[in-house]
Amino acid sequence: MDRSALAKISSGVYIVASVKDGKYNGQIINSLFRVTAKPLTVAVSINKENLTCDYIRASRVFSVSLLAINAPQTFIGLFGFKSGRDVDKFAGIGYRTGVTGAPIITDHSVAYLDANVLQELDCGTHIIFVAELVDFDNLGDAPALTYDYYSNVMKGKSSRNAPTYTPKEEEKPRTAGGMKYTCNICGYTYDPAVGDPEHGIPPGTAFEDLPGTAPR
Repeated sequence: MDRSALAKISSGVYIVASVKDGKYNGQIINSLFRVTAKPLTVAVSINKENLTCDYIRASRVFSVSLLAINAPQTFIGLFGFKSGRDVDKFAGIGYRTGVTGAPIITDHSVAYLDANVLQELDCGTHIIFVAELVDFDNLGDAPALTYDYYSNVMKGKSSRNAPTYTPKEEEKPRTAGGMKYTCNICGYTYDPAVGDPEHGIPPGTAFEDLPGTAPR
């Protein structure tokens, strides 16, 4: 079987956030889909180990912020590769409280959804939450970030707890010309042999010669 077939499933990149005991937490997902039109319901898949899952199960509410195509890697990395148990993800981030009480991310977002959980489905490692929308609106005119763009253009990776994670993403990659370099915040992998032509870095550019890279 060719796992690249799974990459052709269309999805976006979103932040799901919730509240518990007056505290906020959120995480990156790419598993959001509409379930019914009447009532308006959506579903999201959240790993049981994630703090956001605990918050949703406690409060029975969540918001979804749809990210813009120009959302910075560091911003995505904060919500995708950091744990709310270790850092306050909302410190210095633009957000507001939704109708449900869940926080809505306004930075780098093009739209939001606000929802009350109706039911949950235990899927082993993940919980699928089905929820009814109580509010939604646009926040900007930029194109929405798709997972295909995030993966193939931004070279972003999936976190270990994501439904799209594959074990090979955890391996430290090498090439015949030497090491590749993977950011431990956002998952971007730089291959000196390939460079990053999309951002003006020609093939053969050493990691140490990248703009803003300090000598090792």
